[in-house]
Amino acid sequence: MPNNLVIVESPAKAKTIEKFLGKDYRVLASYGHVRALPSKQGSVDIEHDFEPKYAVLPESKKHIDAIKRELKDADALLLATDPDREGEAISWHLLAALGFDGKKKPEIPVRRVVFHEITRDAITDAIRNPRDISLQLVDAQQARSVLDYLVGFNLSPFLWKKIRYGLSAGRVQSVALRLICEREKEIQAFREQEYWSVDVLLENGQKQTVTARLVEADGKKLGKFDIPDKAAADGLTDILSRGNYVVEKVTKSERKRSPSPPFTTSTLQQEAARKLGFSAKKTMSIAQKLYEGIDVGEGSVGLITYMRTDSVVLSNQALSEAKEVIQALYGKEYTLPKPRFFKNRAKNAQEAHEAIRPTSIGKTPAEVKKYLSAEQFKLYELIWKRTVACQMAEALLDQTSVDILAAPGFRLRAAGTVIRFPGFMKLYIEGVDDESEEKEGVLPPLSEGDALRLVELKPEQHFTQPPPRYTEATLVKTLEEYGIGRPSTYASIMNTLVERKYARLDKKRFIPEDVGMVVNDLLTKHFTQYVDYNFTAHLEEELDHVSRGDKRWKPLLQEFWGPFSNLLKQKEGEVSKSELTTEATDETCPNCGNKLVVKLGKRGRFIACSGYKEGCTYTRNLDQGEKGEVAEPVLSEEACGKCGKPMLIKDGRYGKYLACSGYPECKNIQPLVKPKGTGITCPECAQGELTEKKSRYGKMFYSCNRYPDCKFALWDLPVQGPCPKCGFPLLVKKVYKKQGEFLKCPKEECGYKSI
Repeated sequence: MPNNLVIVESPAKAKTIEKFLGKDYRVLASYGHVRALPSKQGSVDIEHDFEPKYAVLPESKKHIDAIKRELKDADALLLATDPDREGEAISWHLLAALGFDGKKKPEIPVRRVVFHEITRDAITDAIRNPRDISLQLVDAQQARSVLDYLVGFNLSPFLWKKIRYGLSAGRVQSVALRLICEREKEIQAFREQEYWSVDVLLENGQKQTVTARLVEADGKKLGKFDIPDKAAADGLTDILSRGNYVVEKVTKSERKRSPSPPFTTSTLQQEAARKLGFSAKKTMSIAQKLYEGIDVGEGSVGLITYMRTDSVVLSNQALSEAKEVIQALYGKEYTLPKPRFFKNRAKNAQEAHEAIRPTSIGKTPAEVKKYLSAEQFKLYELIWKRTVACQMAEALLDQTSVDILAAPGFRLRAAGTVIRFPGFMKLYIEGVDDESEEKEGVLPPLSEGDALRLVELKPEQHFTQPPPRYTEATLVKTLEEYGIGRPSTYASIMNTLVERKYARLDKKRFIPEDVGMVVNDLLTKHFTQYVDYNFTAHLEEELDHVSRGDKRWKPLLQEFWGPFSNLLKQKEGEVSKSELTTEATDETCPNCGNKLVVKLGKRGRFIACSGYKEGCTYTRNLDQGEKGEVAEPVLSEEACGKCGKPMLIKDGRYGKYLACSGYPECKNIQPLVKPKGTGITCPECAQGELTEKKSRYGKMFYSCNRYPDCKFALWDLPVQGPCPKCGFPLLVKKVYKKQGEFLKCPKEECGYKSI
């Protein structure tokens, strides 16, 4: 009887696939990456053609050993890792970790199998059509890893010397930081401008009302700022109060609206943020589970196709299923005579063959709801609706514009839209980033020559608004538009910025921290080319050339490294720490008379005396005046959970925090940034979630969010278990300089370690 060994990344995926393959196949998990460049200097040998010195990850050793044991009795080895560059590289690294590094050849056949959905048909088809590992894809992934290493392990020490120890710089992360910081500078430089509009509420003979806006005065078309102040608005309302309102012209037009394409990784993250409030990291975590398999009454099966893709293509089977579902649920008039196809907007879209879609469109959200968690259901429903809607008929809209004459040279306009046939809008409408976007209403029946009665004049004051800060959705959208990053990197880029304390998420919008602004200023001023949007996008294109075999990867590294290393050496002598971390002011120290400066500390910027070397210790917060008085605290949008009064943003010893404005009657305080959840259920109460918190001394720990009802806490990062030795629901990650990273059971009496 044949004994085929199949390797995938995750145990959940292994369980689902083994069910489809039968007893001739044994499926094991590598548990993700098995080899990587060690996080230390010298992991890339620059002098010897950028040779990477990979090492097996400590936590992977036991999984490699398990695969080696099974391999002894296997007749064939099938590598079934994910269908992208990263998955290809994992298969290649796995062979090397097993001892087959090019010098020693395996004694049994080794083939690569690729599938984009975890269903019986897809798996069996992939097994019937294996191929060799694509070294072109592997080389593209190696080039990306080495490029990131060269930037991170050379630019980061530069930041330590010039700003402070512990900072980091990443090739793509730094470009994302630049976007956030430049937007913040635009906001700081913004100066609001007042302007007015004049709306008029009118009534027709049937007592139906319509609101029209003044668009022309004294025969001149009004621009946005042509009514600059209240005096100008009052002058116009005085004229309009004596007007005789008559419908001058009614213009009707038919407009067709088409649905959005099916989801890519980027658009899924954007829409899940808009409609569900999910972070990019959370979206991808839930999507991973839907892809790997969930028991929906017929055993474990993948519910969606591979979720890291930049393609908007749907298979013929999916198109056929979508048409059947649309006709059954909505009727023939909602179907298309032939399928609708979409063009890829992402640069060099090629990583996967299909968009993100349900593996079986016939599995409606209602049918699978009872098998899914609330969050899994929401994301599956979003993917299902988007997929089905993209193959539904266009919506037909009747758009009406009405010009109303108030007096000679004074014209108003009203507009409205009526949905004549909803088409795809009956099921799904894409969300918008600007929720304040005005929407046209429905107009009453109006004809040319109709007289209208004045009901109310409504002059309104407006102020121009600064550009909005980036949300996760708009940042991902912008990165994709520039061609920066790839589907698998968006979530980690944003997560890194927050973890490194370069930016924080407040009201779901990115705000750069002081240290983030300083790092960005250094990089944009002294390493301009390497945080340039077009340069970073060009590097992505070069990696695509490598993946297609049009370019070799090591010459690409040499092209990058030569100019980069020379610039780094030049800047070592040119840039001083004080230039970056100290800013002169016009104030003098009240203690010694020396000039005061703005300095960058661990908790942000602060005022200090320039004579500190001579022994003056005068300091104060940046928001304090010359006499030490504290500026008024900033009013937040949060309401106090105890008394309902507004919360204030205050500056304390450990940074900014929220405090109730009702103090001293209400003494409620809370962190400015909400504790970050780990997604791991508390093992003690089995109800709460373990969240990331800081102790009073700034040390990170993880505790149940049901505190004080549950007091379970850990000092180390929890990892979803269970412990192989005692069965405790989770493990913790320990990191030591000599031993490296390993997993450990938090129960001391157990003593389990993954080393």
